[in-house]
Amino acid sequence: VQLQASGGGLVQAGGSLRLSCAASGKFFKENAMGWYRQAPGLERELVAALTSEGSIDYKRSLKGRFTISRDGPENTVTLQMNSLKPEDTAVYYCHLVELGGINYGVEHWGKGTQVTVSS
Repeated sequence: VQLQASGGGLVQAGGSLRLSCAASGKFFKENAMGWYRQAPGLERELVAALTSEGSIDYKRSLKGRFTISRDGPENTVTLQMNSLKPEDTAVYYCHLVELGGINYGVEHWGKGTQVTVSS
């Protein structure tokens, strides 16, 4: 399984960025795709995840500013980030977990993409 991320970069506080992640290879059709982030000195944390059934989970403090969706090419998730704050600065990682089959629970990670929000 390969997760190819795009987007990210440098933006001023209050601005917006859009991250996309495309999954390829063999994985179970029931899955959850989403994004985690890790800031320097902190643990990796969930940003948002969306299951193939349509269930969505957000880090509570980000709900309302960040929106995850599966629109566009199949097996692609998009994270729209609005009203960005300096504390959103982190490396963002695309993530996929299989939710069925013999690989139930197997996690796949993409290479991180840097998001930097300047004050």
